[in-house]
Amino acid sequence: MQHARHLPVVIVAGIHTDARTEVVDRLLAAVPGSVALHHDLARAADGRVLRRLRDATGTLTEGEAPLVNDCACCALREDLVPELERLADGGLTRLAVVELWDSVEPKAMAEVITAHGGGRLDLTGVITAVDPALVLPCLANGDDLADVGLAAAPTDGRTVGDTWARQLEYAPVLAVVDSHEADASDHALLAQLHPTARRVPAGSPDLVRAAFAGFDVEAAAAAQHPACALLPHDAEEAGVATLVWHRRRPFHPERLYRALEDLSCAAARSRGRFWLADRPDTLLSWDAAGGALCMESAGPWLAALPDAAWDLVPPVRRAAAALDWHPEHGDCCQHLVFTSPGLDREGLEHLLDSCLLTDEEYTPGPEAWQHLPPAFDTLLDPT
Repeated sequence: MQHARHLPVVIVAGIHTDARTEVVDRLLAAVPGSVALHHDLARAADGRVLRRLRDATGTLTEGEAPLVNDCACCALREDLVPELERLADGGLTRLAVVELWDSVEPKAMAEVITAHGGGRLDLTGVITAVDPALVLPCLANGDDLADVGLAAAPTDGRTVGDTWARQLEYAPVLAVVDSHEADASDHALLAQLHPTARRVPAGSPDLVRAAFAGFDVEAAAAAQHPACALLPHDAEEAGVATLVWHRRRPFHPERLYRALEDLSCAAARSRGRFWLADRPDTLLSWDAAGGALCMESAGPWLAALPDAAWDLVPPVRRAAAALDWHPEHGDCCQHLVFTSPGLDREGLEHLLDSCLLTDEEYTPGPEAWQHLPPAFDTLLDPT
């Protein structure tokens, strides 16, 4: 039997289960010869990952995927590509819809399909299904996934809020279901969180076009990297605001550390990149949702690299740095974005500014900054 040259594959993700199911159902109804593949991880704690293949008429097959390393997502990764390849070999499937389980993030699965599809799988789209009335409740939910039965592994330390934020911000297309409970502020929040996304009504013909539009895994990864992320712009609509805070001076580590609790709760969502005076060469990422803040090293700033190393840096990173280059500090900067209903712009800006080095602290330069209290060692250098 000849292998199918290409099987179009679209990923549909999202923690809004009913919205996700509606989007998948609409794709199956609109595209003849389409099937949906879903791995249900709800019973992974019992050692079971349930696989279901269906089309517009109902279930075609059901089975189980073996649990791998006590990790449901690992089982999904191991089973997903072989199942898609079997569909490709059959030659009868026009579109394979991969319906991800609630807490599975599309980035990892998109990269698995692209890397291991053997040229037979063509990832043509990544779509996150959205109920606009649930955007804020999910984003503001700081519960651990484990506490709400959505953990993909015993070591899964993610929260509902940060998982939903990544599902939302990774996809270039948001399929929005009709919701009578959503108001103007819900739609404004969605637009400000991911302004570059194409938002399509779930019942629109544009949904099918989006499923076949094409998807670039490398570009999507670059758009999420803190050094060159496509962050939202300053905005205000229907009581929802986005503050873009951009400064050149580094943070005083001790003052910033004392302000973390207030800053992490200041907005429903905040993210970006920043630098600390006592770590002047390190680009640090900021990622907060649901009151939980994650910060980590994202490697060196380009300004800290020798010229010979620049050839090893992806062009998109060099281009992003060039657009924001400072004659003294290079690409080192504070670039944080806060989005929320009822955002206290003035108070937030004042708090952030108060955490920067003062003139007196700044003037002695980087060598003196190294002797400031190392307040972030426990957060950034865990043992």
